[in-house]
Parts: sequence; structure tokens; C-alpha cells
Amino acid sequence: MILILCTGNSCRSHLAEGILRAALTDDFRVASAGSKPAGYVHPLAIQVMKEIGIDISAHRSKHMNDFLQQAVETVITVCGNADQACPLFSGQVNRYHWGFDDPAHATGTDEEKLAVFRRVRDEIKRVFEAYAAGRRDHRPGGHRRHRRRALHRDDQRGRRLFELGRRRVQRLGRAAEYLRQRQ
Repeated sequence: MILILCTGNSCRSHLAEGILRAALTDDFRVASAGSKPAGYVHPLAIQVMKEIGIDISAHRSKHMNDFLQQAVETVITVCGNADQACPLFSGQVNRYHWGFDDPAHATGTDEEKLAVFRRVRDEIKRVFEAYAAGRRDHRPGGHRRHRRRALHRDDQRGRRLFELGRRRVQRLGRAAEYLRQRQ
């Protein structure tokens, strides 16, 4: 299971849950919860998700303790408070923190509040769709071509990081030699 956490479990975590469920296959279980659940899903969150064809009107606000006895493979926190309050879950392998503004605190006219919800939804959509694309590439039984492509990307990334590290060590060595000569 992939569990998305925020404090109130009324906006950001539901946006992320809806987007991630839509982006992943049925091979993945996705849920959201909060450290201090608000007890409702914000109506503007439901509205902006409906605009992109995702229905979260049946979602409900849940406490993260409801998931302590479940096998949670990945925990993603979308606000700083939830990141600090996050316990270790059974079976947890991965933990990510991707913070987003809380649209529930938006002020102004209804249109201005809606604009904030849309902005945060779009930010969450970019991050979670990219995450979903990576998960689909690496999932067991995933398409062989996608796995090869992902492994190739990881290999290329690893080579670039190795080369950057090697250059940095060379520069540090030259700097240390320069300092020794000046003394």
C-alpha cells in the first residue's frame, strides 16, 4: 500500500490520493490519512478534482493510526506537520516528503480560493504523475521494455553522478595541494 499523509486529511492528501489512483494500475493500493483528521473532505478539493475527471466525493477523512496494523510499503507526506508526526508503519520500505501549500488556508473571494486549489492540484498532479510513471516502470511483472528503459535511465544517472563525484574529488585534491604549498 502507498499511504499519503497530511495533517487534516481534508485537501492535499485527497488530491494526491485521487491523482495517484488514476495514474497507477489496479496493482497498487493507495490511501490517505491525517495526523489530526478534519473529519471531512474539503468541497473545493472535490470540485477541482471533478474538473480533471477524478471523483473524490466518496473519500472520507481518516486517522493515520487506522493504518498502523496494515502493510504500508510507501509513506508520502505532503505537509511538514505530518512528516514530523509520521510513525513507522508495518512493512514500510520507502518514505518521501513532498510539501505543498495548504489550499484550505486560502483567503479572498471564492474565485481566488478556487485558483489556489487549482494551483496546488496542478503541482500535486505533476509530482504524483511522475512518481506513478516511475512506479509503473519498476513494478513486478511490468512490461519488459519499460523495465529495461528504467534500468538504463538509472544506469545513466548513476554514471553521471559517479563522474560528478570523481571531478569533485579531483578539484578538492587540487585545492588541498594548493593550500599545502601556500603554508
